[in-house]
Amino acid sequence: MSERLTHLDESGKARMVDVSGKAATTREAVAEGRVRMSRGAFDLARAGSTPKGDIRAVAEIAGVMAGKR
Repeated sequence: MSERLTHLDESGKARMVDVSGKAATTREAVAEGRVRMSRGAFDLARAGSTPKGDIRAVAEIAGVMAGKR
């Protein structure tokens, strides 16, 4: 297992990871969601400065990983 998150580049942005070594499968994904939060939380998320890191990067990684399942 890798020591770091392989789906983040050096700047913390989500990136695709080479999965060409895996067997091909047929997949389809459909998603819809709604997020509710306070104005303060929204401002922190938008600025990418939450105490636990960049919310958007985590959401992008989750989307990429979900698309690969």
